[in-house]
Amino acid sequence: MKKVKTIKTYIYRYLIFIFSMIVFTSTFNLFLLPNNIVTGGVGGIAVMFKEVINPSVLILIINAFLVVASYLALGRRATVHSIIGAISYPIFISLTSNISNVINLNSNDMILNMVFAAVLTGVSIGLIIKNGFSAGSTDIAANIVSKIFKISVGNAFLIVDGLIILSGVFVFGIINTMYAILFIYIYGIVTDKIILGISDNKAFYIVTKKEDEVKNYILNNLHQGVTILSGRGGYGDTSKNVIFCVVSVKNYFKLKEGINNIDQDAFFIVTDAYEVKGGA
Repeated sequence: MKKVKTIKTYIYRYLIFIFSMIVFTSTFNLFLLPNNIVTGGVGGIAVMFKEVINPSVLILIINAFLVVASYLALGRRATVHSIIGAISYPIFISLTSNISNVINLNSNDMILNMVFAAVLTGVSIGLIIKNGFSAGSTDIAANIVSKIFKISVGNAFLIVDGLIILSGVFVFGIINTMYAILFIYIYGIVTDKIILGISDNKAFYIVTKKEDEVKNYILNNLHQGVTILSGRGGYGDTSKNVIFCVVSVKNYFKLKEGINNIDQDAFFIVTDAYEVKGGA
């Protein structure tokens, strides 16, 4: 039974991957490629050289080079994760290259185009990453840069994509680059929401001199459980208790206001709680 469940899980993941790839590459061919929008990654390079070489062919060549470079620089284990995406990306770019013949948008509103493209890309990339796949090989380049220059992967991504986007300024001009930045901003937000989910809860960490009053307010007024954590101040080396609790979004302002009414000098931190399981 467990083996059957595992097989179903794998099939489900690959179906989601295929569907997401179709959406991702269709969006590229519908919105980004015809409008000369360079958003970074191998897709951005393909947009810049589309008049010289077929985008799917160029993406395949670059991805093949990056996979080999990854194997030499990062090793087999780090490379295997990206191979499926590296091969699938140019294949699906080619398969969806004539999508405009099926879907004729006929819209000159670039802002609408970029917003819609960013949402579709963010959803598809989010689903791909969430199911344990990679959409291409820009992550390989970022990991190689990270290892060579001893910087974080996040900063390496900024450098790699930043250089590609900057190149787009010289090829297609500043206006197209501004649209690309709008696309990237919205796409990043949507991707995070898909991967992490939309937070329905808030986690509070509260340090207050009126610990019992705040605790009783949470227990009796909001009917939420609390956990008391032991803390110690880094500067004064004094022991302090930290009240930890998770409340629903609708109770966020109630708790915030309640803390301020009880102790205006209270210190508290609020973070999103994307997943809450267990408890009474």
